[in-house]
Amino acid sequence: MQTTQEKLSLKEKIGYSLGDTASNLYFQTFMLFLMYFYTDVFGLPAAAVGTMFLITRIWDTVNDPIMGTIADRTNTRWGKFRPYLIWASIPFGIMGVLTFTTPNFDITGKLIYAYVTYNFLMMAYTAVNVPYSALMGVITPNSLERTELSSFRFVAAFVGGLIVQASTMSLVKYFGKGNDALGWQWAMGCLSVLAVILFLITFLTTKERVYPPKEQKSNFKQDLKDLIHNKPWLLIAGATVFQLLYVVIRNSSIMYYFKYYVKNQHLNIFFWKGELSFDVLASSFMLSGTIITILGAILTKWFAKRFDKKNTYAGALIISSVFCALFYILKPQDVLIIYLLNLIISFALGPVSVLQWAMYTDTADYSEWKNGRRATGLVMAASLFSLKLGLTLGGAIVGWLLAYYGFVANQEQTLETITGIKLLMSFYPAITGLIGGLLMMMYPLNNKMMEKIEAELAARRTS
Repeated sequence: MQTTQEKLSLKEKIGYSLGDTASNLYFQTFMLFLMYFYTDVFGLPAAAVGTMFLITRIWDTVNDPIMGTIADRTNTRWGKFRPYLIWASIPFGIMGVLTFTTPNFDITGKLIYAYVTYNFLMMAYTAVNVPYSALMGVITPNSLERTELSSFRFVAAFVGGLIVQASTMSLVKYFGKGNDALGWQWAMGCLSVLAVILFLITFLTTKERVYPPKEQKSNFKQDLKDLIHNKPWLLIAGATVFQLLYVVIRNSSIMYYFKYYVKNQHLNIFFWKGELSFDVLASSFMLSGTIITILGAILTKWFAKRFDKKNTYAGALIISSVFCALFYILKPQDVLIIYLLNLIISFALGPVSVLQWAMYTDTADYSEWKNGRRATGLVMAASLFSLKLGLTLGGAIVGWLLAYYGFVANQEQTLETITGIKLLMSFYPAITGLIGGLLMMMYPLNNKMMEKIEAELAARRTS
């Protein structure tokens, strides 16, 4: 493997991180609003949406590794992965707008339209995000430097989340003026344009420095075999699925929780009295949580050095899950406690996503150290598949459980449905988060092991 050891500049760290701001303008919209959009605006039954989310993943089982393999075998004067930030970002932006466009069709026509647009959107997401994620593994060969880069990346990702949470509902109201379908189309148009611009900045400010060994020949079957036998990757991939189940089930339930359980609230806080609508409460709930998550992400490097990366990941996910379960006992009027618990949960989640991607790049180093071969694109493609599997299963579970508990959009919900919504905000996500944390307790690549791997890889390059 050929590398250079130069330290990353602040400009390059920020430039790389803006790509995840772009990605999260979409990813956060998927998690927070897509299910709500499909049921309460687009007009589809919750169970049908849940099934659609699951079926789309069948194609992703092929699509993700294909994209990783293509990226690994791409050779241009700009590198293997950077060109896709230009080539795929514009189709990505267009499909985002089309997905959030509500056609004047009957239910069957709408469902077909949703299947087509959502599938093409996720293909575009793969085409830009597999190379973007792989890029972090080839910017620098240093594990701790990648952890710091991942911190920059996820602070920027959470900024993307802040933009979505702070602006989306306001944009829908501003452009829609009572027509939510039109408002969502224009809101997504604004977010899409911003995403394309940010991907362009990432392309212009980054550089690839880590390459496969010159003698390595392309062999997809061998690359796949290496991946399947990569125990650290299998553990972090499994933890990612359960982590995303946790995050997606909880986040997808927020709008339902506030709209149908908390509802509008008359608050008396210190010297302020007034009534806040459910959508204002939900937006501020998400916004305040994301701000405190950024603080947790910023402190990730300190936590990782003090407690080790794997312990920080596992402990943070377990702590967050335990506090999440407490949401079940809260009453609608417990607004301050609802916000306080959310801040604790969000702070604990800060280091999890940061470490997740840094640890994936560590598994690529581990594979090269063990097998003498490097397939960063395939490793990150398969990792992105784990993330999207968690995203999809989480969305499907929310849709199916809403239908199971008798949810009907835009109506007063039964006691059974309210119980289901409370469970979706508490015990259901908490269980999946605990499983993810326990899986990571078995992860073998601690900080000391990574120092050994880096030293031996550096010695090979020198020789």
